[in-house]
Amino acid sequence: MFAVHLLAFHFAKLKEDQIKKVDRYLYHMRLSDDVLLDVMGRFRAEMVKGLGRDTNPTATVKMLPSLVRSLPDGSEKGDFLAVDLGGSQFRALEVKVFNDGKQSSQLESKFYPTPKEVIQGSGAELFSYVADCLSDFMESRNLKHKKLPLGFTFSFPCKQNKLEEGVLLSWTKHFKARGVQGTDVASSLRKALQKHKDIDVDVLAMVNDTVGTMMTCGYDDPRCEVGLIIGTGTNACYMEDMRHIDLVEGDEGRMCINTEWGAFGDDGALDDLRTEFDRELDLGSLNPGKQLFEKMISSLYLGELVRLILLKMTKEGLLFNGKVSAALLTKGKIEMKHVSAMEKYKEGLSNTKEILTELNLFPSEDDCIAVQHVCTIVSFRSANLCAAALAAILTRLRENKKLLRLRTTVGIDGGLYKTHPQGSAKGAAMVTAVAYRLAAQRKQIDAVLAPFLLSLETLRDVKNKMRTELEYGLKRETQDRATVKMLPTYVCGTPDGTENGKYLALDLGGTNFRVLLVKIRSGRRRSVRMYNKIFAIPLEIMQGTGEELFDHIVQCIADFLEYMGIKGARLPLGFTFSFPCRQASIGKGTLVGWTKGFKATDCEGEDVVDMLREAIRRRNEFDLDIVAVVNDTVGTMMTCGYEDPNCEIGLIAGTGSNVCYMEDMKNIEIVEGNEGKMCINTEWGGFGDNGCIDNIRTKYDKEVDEGSLNAGKQRYEKMTSGMYLGEIVRQILIDLTKQGLLFRGQISESLRKRGIFETKFLSQIESDRLALLQVRRILQQLGLDSTCEDSIIVKEVCGAVSRRAAQLCGAGLAAIVEKKRENRGVEHLQITVGVDGTLYKLHPHFSRILQETVKELAPRCDVTFMLSEDGSGKGAALITAVAKRLHNIGQK
Repeated sequence: MFAVHLLAFHFAKLKEDQIKKVDRYLYHMRLSDDVLLDVMGRFRAEMVKGLGRDTNPTATVKMLPSLVRSLPDGSEKGDFLAVDLGGSQFRALEVKVFNDGKQSSQLESKFYPTPKEVIQGSGAELFSYVADCLSDFMESRNLKHKKLPLGFTFSFPCKQNKLEEGVLLSWTKHFKARGVQGTDVASSLRKALQKHKDIDVDVLAMVNDTVGTMMTCGYDDPRCEVGLIIGTGTNACYMEDMRHIDLVEGDEGRMCINTEWGAFGDDGALDDLRTEFDRELDLGSLNPGKQLFEKMISSLYLGELVRLILLKMTKEGLLFNGKVSAALLTKGKIEMKHVSAMEKYKEGLSNTKEILTELNLFPSEDDCIAVQHVCTIVSFRSANLCAAALAAILTRLRENKKLLRLRTTVGIDGGLYKTHPQGSAKGAAMVTAVAYRLAAQRKQIDAVLAPFLLSLETLRDVKNKMRTELEYGLKRETQDRATVKMLPTYVCGTPDGTENGKYLALDLGGTNFRVLLVKIRSGRRRSVRMYNKIFAIPLEIMQGTGEELFDHIVQCIADFLEYMGIKGARLPLGFTFSFPCRQASIGKGTLVGWTKGFKATDCEGEDVVDMLREAIRRRNEFDLDIVAVVNDTVGTMMTCGYEDPNCEIGLIAGTGSNVCYMEDMKNIEIVEGNEGKMCINTEWGGFGDNGCIDNIRTKYDKEVDEGSLNAGKQRYEKMTSGMYLGEIVRQILIDLTKQGLLFRGQISESLRKRGIFETKFLSQIESDRLALLQVRRILQQLGLDSTCEDSIIVKEVCGAVSRRAAQLCGAGLAAIVEKKRENRGVEHLQITVGVDGTLYKLHPHFSRILQETVKELAPRCDVTFMLSEDGSGKGAALITAVAKRLHNIGQK
């Protein structure tokens, strides 16, 4: 028994000695954690360099866009072919994808050799061979009678501008076919296939093997967003945010980036880690100085690396008694399969002895232990370097998503790490299936959004129709049937800077009501100071009786006067009443009809100033001098006119939509007098109520109209104002979900709720600064469980709806500025438009699109847009002040 223990101790000591000997000899290949962290940092820097337009040309890690923008979602279906070229064997596959709710697929494949004379011959011969093999495969599977789409896995660096094409940048591994570099390899394959008249194959997608691996795993696990190949070659891909990819247009969504990390270090970035053996191996390769990272990692090179180490150790007398065999001197005699066999846990030593004996080396027990450890060190370094670069990619993914901890899946293929033996080839079929799905979905989405894309011709038609309605509204005989009512406001002047004093202002037009005290100072120290208080108007008041509404308004005024300590003062008051009114004077306004959710009874057809005075008398606590009742658009124009005398147009683009402008009295037949000007409140929200713009109204506009409080009314406003745009978006999202294009085809309870999409959400979703992940969070807040692809579609829908709104608004405004130009009888008009409203102020693109449309449709008008500062409050006070000034002039 003692002898057995002694022998075991001796063997363990012998093994330990041999391991230490190899460790000392190959200490440069044993990488510490600090070194690996440094490699990770270097690789991250190269990724950034590869993604930048200016830095990409000098980057070694090329970060090639794959044009693959979506992972499988389980709805793919159909029969697909795939071919896989890039490894030690060529494969042809038939993949059947089933949309049966189980995300299942069926795969049949056949392997073909890749002879040296083919892969290092001419390009024409190579692709002819691929086509011949595919034809043979289709013959064996009885597929020649079918027309099938094909995905082409091509495992070499390619630049892609389309999913179905790819220009070879350089050969790697042991491939060296002539005349292929710099050409479109997908086109070369198509030409070779065309020679086979008995098959009909459509090359729809070309992908790298890493992309194929990611897509294969992504079909089974939706969290998979990284693909990794560790086999004959090595590479990785991952899903990158489009906003970080300078090499392609657009910043929405994500795209798979093929890193081509095998070239990492080609610029010398890894020279401090490369050993003499790495350099010798590189010099003897087909592509010296290229793919240096790959040559430290992939199975094509690890066997040769082991051979070079063993050769030098033998020459130095550290192995095999210093005796070198002819086999050990022969390049390629040790392959990766030998390294793997020698490293095996139990039979590793016996495998080592057998392999070394076949190489005529006659190893001792010591030699076998040492050689086995050499293999382990080479393999460990390979795995560590691969892990360091992979950690860099995972860290970038985590930071892109702004997470403290990332949960993701990495799809892996390759002889060194076998998990999905058919991954890359099946993945090409999956990419093709996804491309098929996305193309079909794209057609459906385009069909839904097509009516929202207005041509220049259509916008000119809208402008001309608006101009016609403006003229109808101004003429006595046609005013009754005009949809644009062109209501006189009896505001006959704009501020001239002499306005002075204290004024009260009321602002009613939304769910909140404001009371303001406005102090206007004239002279050199001209200024306007405002004090205000906001009061809520409950829904039951908005839709109750008129008496209840005006009693509530007077209650708010009383609270404000008490709050400001001015209850006894009889101040002049301007009343901003943002609803269509027909005025007989500046101090009288008869309500034509409620809009924006108001529905108080016994108000329409009544003078709102009289109703306010009656409510004040009922309360019997204070008295006010009600001078003017005005629309918010008029207040906006007056506020900007106080700063810019050239401002003669006011525009509201917010909860509602309206415009006013100063019209020559001679053109206003519905009031007496021909001298001077008067501000006309167009009330253009009713444009189209006679059906003149039904040709551009969509089914979604009609659904929103039918569900509104004033069905059939304010049709133009319902296409242009913030109160309705969100509801149009909701109707579209419901339709797209019903078609299975959004939210996995499931209409959530929240999506069924009217009003879930407010204007502010549209503005947030369309913001250029908002990453797609944040869009998803907004949708989640609204109770909508979305994917990345859902977020892209929702953003596109919001963009189409808001763009149309801005264009329609611009077309209407172009009609008015053109009318102003003609009124003045000038060839070229310079004018300022005062603007207010949340849609114009807060939406990221609305103002720009509106301005561009006006410029396009009214090219002879130079329009300046000026943001109003509280037009509803300050404007009402200024109108009151101007009215008092003009009244005093009239008395004198």
